[in-house]
Amino acid sequence: MSDNNTSTIQSYIDSATGTVQSALGTLTGSTADTNAGQAKQDKATLEDAASHATLKGPGFTATADGIARDDPNRQKGSWNQTIGAGKEALGGLVGSEDLKRAGQEQNLQGKGQEAQGQLNDLGGGIAGRVSGAVRGVVAGLTGDREGQLEAQRRHDEGKAQQRGAEHDIQKQNQ
Repeated sequence: MSDNNTSTIQSYIDSATGTVQSALGTLTGSTADTNAGQAKQDKATLEDAASHATLKGPGFTATADGIARDDPNRQKGSWNQTIGAGKEALGGLVGSEDLKRAGQEQNLQGKGQEAQGQLNDLGGGIAGRVSGAVRGVVAGLTGDREGQLEAQRRHDEGKAQQRGAEHDIQKQNQ
């Protein structure tokens, strides 16, 4: 991973290092070490927040590290939920139980499609991050700079894909 990318793991490491440095500064009476440790902890907090920052758009997710397209089932599911809810409302308005029932079924089908798309994106994102990290290590060991860049791109795309699914899943659970 390049130093310019936000990393949740790195933020945890920096936070732990800062805590230890701050504690040692307190024990030894060194204000400089205490302040440096606190600064490292503050930086880690910002790194962690940046690592999870996500911008959701129609059909894509963007993070500080990359952009990923959403699984097509997510959009289809959202569309079916919207149309289904409309049919259900219209059926209730005009007194058509058949239209209302059809709307409920389409809405339910849409929820299933969207959930399947989210699972696909979550799994694909995790797989992309892992394969990118592993390929990056191998490319680094063999001195393949182009391979390292491609592995980093795959890792970053996987991270964006995973964060997009996590964002939508958390949004639904609120």
